[in-house]
Amino acid sequence: MKRTLAFVFVLGFSCCLYAQAVDTTVCEILKNPQSFNGKIVRVKGTAVASFDQFVVKGTGCEITVNNNIWLSYPEGTKAKAGPAVTVHVQPARNFAGDVPAAQRTPVELDKNSKDFKQFDSLLATPYKKGGMCLGCNRYEVSATLVGRVDAVENATLLRDKAGKIIGFGGFGHMNAYSARLVLQSVSDVTPKEIDYSQTLAATKEDTAPNQLGLDPLATAQKLADAYSATEPAGQQFKRAVGVFPKPKENNGVVILHGNGNDAAAKYETKGAVDSPDGLLFTCTINTSRVSGDAESRTVVFAGENIANLRNPLPEGLDAGIYDLENRAWTTTTLDAVGSRQKTMTLPGAYLVWNSTWTPAEINKNVSDTIEGFLTKEELLHK
Repeated sequence: MKRTLAFVFVLGFSCCLYAQAVDTTVCEILKNPQSFNGKIVRVKGTAVASFDQFVVKGTGCEITVNNNIWLSYPEGTKAKAGPAVTVHVQPARNFAGDVPAAQRTPVELDKNSKDFKQFDSLLATPYKKGGMCLGCNRYEVSATLVGRVDAVENATLLRDKAGKIIGFGGFGHMNAYSARLVLQSVSDVTPKEIDYSQTLAATKEDTAPNQLGLDPLATAQKLADAYSATEPAGQQFKRAVGVFPKPKENNGVVILHGNGNDAAAKYETKGAVDSPDGLLFTCTINTSRVSGDAESRTVVFAGENIANLRNPLPEGLDAGIYDLENRAWTTTTLDAVGSRQKTMTLPGAYLVWNSTWTPAEINKNVSDTIEGFLTKEELLHK
C-alpha cells in the first residue's frame, strides 16, 4: 500500500510540474517579453542553427526589429547544435557601472530523450555541397519546445553621448535578442530540408581548396595589409580586422572555440579581467561549422560586429541589428572578393558573391542578396 501511495504521489507531482508550462506562441512572447520572464512556457516553433543564429523563429509576428527568440541549452549541456559564430558583449571587471547578477531558476534538459537527440542532431547537420556556404545548415526543425523564458525590457546596448556602451541587455549574438528560451524538453520533431538547388548551378564547380591549418586571423590581417591606405573598401576591411589584439596585448577581445549554445551565467555579470574601456567582447567560433577559409571569413564578420559595437562610426551611433548585420555581411563579402574566392553562399541559399558577375552586377547583387537574406531568412527589419 505504501508503494502504491508513493507512486501516486510522484505521478501527481510530475503532472503538476508539467502543468506549470504556459502554452503560448513565439509572437506573444516577442510582443511583451518581460511578462514571460522566468516562466516555463510551451511553444510550437521552427528552430534554426545558422551562421550567427540559434533561434526559434516567429514568422508573421510583425515585430519591428527582430522576429526571433534566442535558443539556449542549460549551462553545461554537452550537445552539438548551435550557431557557427557569436559575439557577446560583457562588462569588464573595471566597468564603472553596477551590474547586478541575474537570478535564474535552474532548468534541467531532458537530453537523453529520443526527441532531443534527433532535434540536436538535425540542427547540427551542415550543408556541404558547392563552394563555400558560410555556416549553412541542412535542416530547420519544427517542434514543440518547453523551456524557461529569460527576458529584458530592451535588448539595445545603452550608450552615452560619445557612443560608449554604458548599459547592457539582451541575449545571444551581439546581445540583440530581447528574449531567450532555455530548453527543458522537446517533442513533435519535424525536420525540413533546406533547398539549396537554386545556387548549385553557380557553385557546383567551385572546388577551391580549404586551407586548413592556417591561422584565420593572420590570414585576414595579411589581406588587410595588402590594401592601400587610400582605398575606402580597404579601410573598412582594416577596421574590422584591427579590433583583435596583437600578441601579448589585452584589449578586451578574445576568440574562443566552442558550440556557443548554452546559457552561461558568467556572461550576465562582470567579467574576471579588466579592459581599456571596461568592455569585453567574446567571439565564439564553432570550428565544426566553419574551418579553414570559412573561419577566416568568420573572423572578419565578427571583427566588423565588434568594431561597430565598440567604436561606432558617427552615422552608426543608433544602428540596430539590421544595420549592424548588413555592414558585417558587406565586409565579409569584401573579404571573399579580396581572397579571390569564386563564390560564397549564405544560409538558406542566398548567393552573395559570384566571381562571374560583371562590375555592373556586383553592387546590386550583393546589396539585394544581403537585404533579402536579413529580412526573409533572419527575419530582421530595418
